[in-house]
Amino acid sequence: MGTFQPEETHESRSSSKSFALRWKHENMRQMALIAIFSIALTIMILLVVYGQAGKQISLVIDGKAQVVETRTGMLQEMLEEQSITVSPHDKVSMSMNGAITDGDRIVIERAVPVNITADGDTKTLYTTDSSVQDAIQKSGIQVASNDKVYPALGSAVKADMKIRVVRVTKRTVKVEQPIAYKVIKTADPSLYKGDNRVVINGKEGTIVQHIEKVFQDGELVSKKMVGKSVANNRVDKVIAVGTKAKPVVKAPEIQTVSAQTSTTKKATTTNSKKTSASGSKVITVSGNSFKYSKVLKNVSMTAYSSEEPGIGTKTASGTRVTEGRTIAVDPKVIPIGWWVYIEGLGFRRAEDTGGAIKGNKIDVYYDSVKHALNFGRKKGKTVYVIGPVKPEAN
Repeated sequence: MGTFQPEETHESRSSSKSFALRWKHENMRQMALIAIFSIALTIMILLVVYGQAGKQISLVIDGKAQVVETRTGMLQEMLEEQSITVSPHDKVSMSMNGAITDGDRIVIERAVPVNITADGDTKTLYTTDSSVQDAIQKSGIQVASNDKVYPALGSAVKADMKIRVVRVTKRTVKVEQPIAYKVIKTADPSLYKGDNRVVINGKEGTIVQHIEKVFQDGELVSKKMVGKSVANNRVDKVIAVGTKAKPVVKAPEIQTVSAQTSTTKKATTTNSKKTSASGSKVITVSGNSFKYSKVLKNVSMTAYSSEEPGIGTKTASGTRVTEGRTIAVDPKVIPIGWWVYIEGLGFRRAEDTGGAIKGNKIDVYYDSVKHALNFGRKKGKTVYVIGPVKPEAN
């Protein structure tokens, strides 16, 4: 018996080959995708393995550097690993979610709290700035050129520092002051001796002082005169003094009696002069003679001005301070309202007092504080106390 062999035809071999080609064609795309996915997965695994490898990171916190070894991939993870906390106000050189690589340098600046007071309001600011000026600028507070800042703008910022901005404003006001008129006496040959006539009535003038006042946070801290102008000129009082000799009426019929009377008057006058010379005190200065009640030796003198803080323009006696006239005295030594003659200075009137003016001490008034300071302190002066009436020039 022979073995049965299936009949192999040309059609069957062709059909098998066609099936293989068709299967290969249909699955080629899937095989390509599987190959690409495998390669990508391999690369990702390699990257993860590489990323998990040890890294050395240079970490600088508030200027202090340290080297940190880590296997984490993000900054946030590394800081948590090292137990380093970062507040929302701190300044970090890179994003907290940023990836870190070997050799990276990360800088962290800690923010510190400072208290800033300005315009009556205090607020707390967290800052990483190094100077007071930068911290104020970041706070949004404007500082004018005249304002003052404590501590100074260039000072280094420290934790819990108290910064104060003082608002400085300046205002100029006008203050009117009277100008005393002078009394001028002129010789008038048309008038008899002993007769006087007012030619021009005196009138006070007005001077306007420009006073600059400085305020700090609304409070007056200083004032000074920055200028002055004359609003009304003074008018000096002019008095005509008679110089014409009075006529002598001769009476022959009573010549003898007149002679006796004249002799009696002469004797009386001589006796009166002797009494005056022996009982009064008279001094002659620049050709003018006047009486005085007492003399003060070794008087100490200083000067003051209404431009000084706390010094007004009204004296203790109620008058206005006037340069060339007003002085402050101890009323126990020189009565208020009395005139004096100060050696080397001239006539002055006691119109003011002062807490430091005691005994033989006098404070001389000047409009300008500069002149008052230049006056300084003078000692060993002689002062003649005259009385309530100022002597007139001869």
